[in-house]
Amino acid sequence: MIHEELQKLEKLAHQAGQRLQLLSEENAQLKQKLAEVSATLEEKEQEIDHFKNKIKISNIVDNRPVNPEDSAEMSDLINNYIQEIDQLITYLSE
Repeated sequence: MIHEELQKLEKLAHQAGQRLQLLSEENAQLKQKLAEVSATLEEKEQEIDHFKNKIKISNIVDNRPVNPEDSAEMSDLINNYIQEIDQLITYLSE
């Protein structure tokens, strides 16, 4: 009787171990998928920001009225680009 109970417990422990292994593998796969989706989402958000900047630049070029907040943001962005270009020129000049 005790032997049968031990066998049942061993069987249950083995099944639990197998289930734990399957769940661990599934968890690893889901984490990998989440990382891929997060990377894709970040990439898409950057593309959207880039596209928004293109629209703002287009509006400025076409002399359309631009939201003052957008104008200040674009001015900062252009200044940052100019600073980066200056740094690159300095680096390449060396």
